[in-house]
Amino acid sequence: MEADDALVDALVRTSFRMMAVLTRIGSEHDLSLTQLRLLGLLRDRRPRMTELAAFLGLDKSTLSGLVERAERRGLVVRGKSPEDRRVVDVAITPAGAELAARLEEQVRLALAPGTDRLRADDRVALTRLLDTLAGERWTGGPTNAP
Repeated sequence: MEADDALVDALVRTSFRMMAVLTRIGSEHDLSLTQLRLLGLLRDRRPRMTELAAFLGLDKSTLSGLVERAERRGLVVRGKSPEDRRVVDVAITPAGAELAARLEEQVRLALAPGTDRLRADDRVALTRLLDTLAGERWTGGPTNAP
């Protein structure tokens, strides 16, 4: 198998494992994968609805429904942007932040059997490589999106 084929195969296998972990954890909290992503994105930023739609790859009406369901659960709120009162943005609530922190810890624990096999310097290198591979930095804040 050529190096590129082996890389693609490894990435696909890794994504299947990640999706299985995220699906299981989301299901335990009655959350879809997209809802998990929404909470992850909102942990440290307050993006505009249009930014969220673009990043999640959703049309405006689909995003509105997603945010509305999260609002009903008390996980997020919509409001006028402090910078531009004409713009609607989305923020995580304290309950949403608490749930996001629990979800992050559950994901960390679920992945630990694999990540614990890596040396500290390998973890740093892998993080850098995955960030490079993803090639998209979230423009709404200082960190990568989940």
